[in-house]
Amino acid sequence: MEIFKIVSVGLIGLFIFLIFKDRRDIIAVLVGMVTGILIFLFIIDKLSAILHFMQEIALKANIDTVYLNMVFKIVAIAFLASFGSELCRDAEAKAIANTIELSGKILILVLALPILMSLLESILKIM
Repeated sequence: MEIFKIVSVGLIGLFIFLIFKDRRDIIAVLVGMVTGILIFLFIIDKLSAILHFMQEIALKANIDTVYLNMVFKIVAIAFLASFGSELCRDAEAKAIANTIELSGKILILVLALPILMSLLESILKIM
C-alpha cells in the first residue's frame, strides 16, 4: 500500500528534520521541503487520475470546462499556499507564512469570482 511509503518517507524526513533542527535550521527546512516534494511525487499519478475522472464527469454533465479548470487552479493554489506557509513556519518565519496564506486566499477569491457571478446570474434567472 502506498500509504506505508508515504508515512515512511514522512517519518524519515521528520527524524532527519529533528536531528538538524537545533544545529542547522537551513538544512532542517530543506529536509522538510524535500520530504514534502517526495511525498507529492508519490501521489501525483493518483492526482492526475482524479483530475481525469472529474473532467469526464464534467463532460457527461455538460459542465463548462472553464469552471472545472478554475476549481483545479483553486485547489492547486490552496495546496501550494499551505505547503509554502508550513515551510516558512518550520523556519520560524511566521510573518512570511501569514503573508503566503493571505495571498493564497486572495488569489482563490479572484479565481472564484466568475463562478460566483455565474451562480448569482443563475439564481436571478430563477427568480
